[in-house]
Formats: sequence, structure tokens, C-alpha cells
Amino acid sequence: MHLPYGVDRTLGPVVRLGDRALPLRRVANDGFEVFAEPLLNAFLAQGRARWRAVRDQLIEFASDPEALAVLGPSLVPVDELELVLPVEVGDYVDSYSSIHHATRVGRIFRPEGEPLLPNYRHLPVAYHGRSGTVVVSGTPVRRPSGLVPRGEAPPALQPTAALDFELEVGVVLGSSSAMGEPIPIGEVAEHLFGIVLVSDWSARDIQAFEAQPLGPFLGKSFATSMGAWITPFDALAPHLVAGPVQAPEPAPYLRTDRRWGIDLDLEVWLQRAGERGPERVTSVNFSTMYWTVAQQLAHLTVNGASTRSGDLCASGTVSGPDAGSEGCLLESGLGYLQDGDVVTMRGVAGAGSDERIALGEVTGEVVG
Repeated sequence: MHLPYGVDRTLGPVVRLGDRALPLRRVANDGFEVFAEPLLNAFLAQGRARWRAVRDQLIEFASDPEALAVLGPSLVPVDELELVLPVEVGDYVDSYSSIHHATRVGRIFRPEGEPLLPNYRHLPVAYHGRSGTVVVSGTPVRRPSGLVPRGEAPPALQPTAALDFELEVGVVLGSSSAMGEPIPIGEVAEHLFGIVLVSDWSARDIQAFEAQPLGPFLGKSFATSMGAWITPFDALAPHLVAGPVQAPEPAPYLRTDRRWGIDLDLEVWLQRAGERGPERVTSVNFSTMYWTVAQQLAHLTVNGASTRSGDLCASGTVSGPDAGSEGCLLESGLGYLQDGDVVTMRGVAGAGSDERIALGEVTGEVVG
């Protein structure tokens, strides 16, 4: 059973039961007092044992007609909710975990050299992003300005002419870890609460000029959209699969025999301003990612960096090997986003199974 968590502006934390939602502060049950908090951070901080206990109780509620009858007056149609960001995001880390994306981008920016830099197959490349501009799905995305080169003339501060999306999957962290204490890869599961879809908006002209020699800054910090519904990792257990073979074998702290790939079909739909209907521009499976979510977290903390409940760790652009599987416009060459364009990302785990799980979509309209 899916049972994703979200937060309504007035009702607080809710859990989705099909086309209706249960405000969790209305449940008279021991241990549910934590849902009186406005966001989910306090619940996430309680740890995996508590997440599982609450999930078991919710499954029992949802499977019991008598319990549902009692809870019926408390249920709210999903389309009547005013969903907000479900957690306070303390830290945001964005990885670069698709080898297909890294290879294509390398060929674009280094046409005469090797597309992959020497470190790529040894560690999950990532950067520490800005959490203050992580916004909930549906929030308009204002076109950013930055310094853009103009040939022989000095660079000028101007709106980006190369606005892009990046299709990503984000992990919402649960129980925290202490500074100076790495999370071993065998204990990662104790810290992973759930997943969301993420659009890491990117201004490619600003990014290309500023990222010499350091990484992304103004070209990405203006907005990152996150899904309003968090799908618990426990719900995804039937859809975990083996990831790609990694060669050379990674360092010992990144090795695990556990399956950490996710059978997750992802799509991006683009509605161009003034055109009749949206077009599907991307279709890709998340299991093609070279570095897994477990390896990303083990690497993030191996130097002793701490984590907090509600931190967001994004996968980086999800791209596959085939045409039509590109996770951003930079790769596909379809032309950058114009004002009025609407980008919508969707994901389904186990699409061909009886335990199909649809993730909460991420959408955003570009405004000038």
C-alpha cells in the first residue's frame, strides 16, 4: 500500500488514501501527537522503527471498513488540499549520478576530450545547493538573471536565455546523524525516509560562465521544485532492483550487496506557451543511474558531514542511453524554456506489477 505523506497549509500533516487524505492530527492514537507539528520533520526524526509502526497502523486503518467508516468524516478530497512543502529542508545536496547524462554533457562541453572526468567512476560527484529556494510543486518559476558573456563585450547582467529543467529523484532523509560520524552503507536504510520527484531548474548560460573553476551557483540556486507527496521507502521495497555494474569496483565504503536501484519509470511533459497540448519529451527508468541513493548518502557523510531530518538529497539529472530518454533540454536539443511554458514530471514505480505506485508529480510554469 502506497500511503504517501504530505502537508496541507491548514490541516497540517496528511496521508493520502487514494483520492482522499486523512489529516493525521485527527487520529486519536498513541504516538500520533507528533502530527500536531506543522511539518513532518519531527516525525522523521523519530526513526525507522516509529515510521514502520505508524505505517502499519495506517495500513490497518485503510484495510478495515469499520475503521474507515469511523474516519470517514475526517477524510478530505485530495483536490481540496492546499499542499505546501512537507518538510523544512535544512540542507540540499544535488548529485550527478547518471553516467549517460554525464557523458552527453561532457561531449557538449569537452568535445575534444574524454567526456567523463577521471573521478566519475570512483565517487558520486555532487554539490551542496541552496535549500532556501526549494519550493513545492506548482510554485511558478521566475526567470533568473545573471552575468552572461557577450562575445568581445563585457558580460552583462540579463535574464537567462537558456532556462532548462532537470528531471531528478530526491531522497528525504529521516533520522539525523552526528557530525564526525559517517553513515556506513550498511546502515543507510535507517536514514532514508522516502522519495520525491525533483526539478532542478538550471540557467545554462549563467551556469556555463560562472562555473569556471567552481561548480553551480546562480545558475541553479534560484529554484528547485520538489513533489508535495513523500513516498515512504518501505512502500518501494518490491521495486528495488540491482543497479548497473560499476567498473572499476568502487572503494569499500561504497560497496554493498543490497539492491538499491529503483524500478521507477519517469516522464517529462512540456506544454509550450500558446500550443494546444503538452508533449512528452522524456521517458526513462531510474534504475539506469550509475550511483545509487545508498552510495550517495554513504559518500556524503564519509568525511564526517552531519545530516538532519528533512534534508533533501537529489539524484542529479536522470538520463538513459537512448534518444528520448534525455533528462534535460541541454541534452535533447529541443530548445530552452520560454515564459509561459509548463513542465510536468511524473513517476511510476513497478508500472507493470500489481503493486504499481504513482509518485506525486512535480510541475512548474515559467514566468518572466
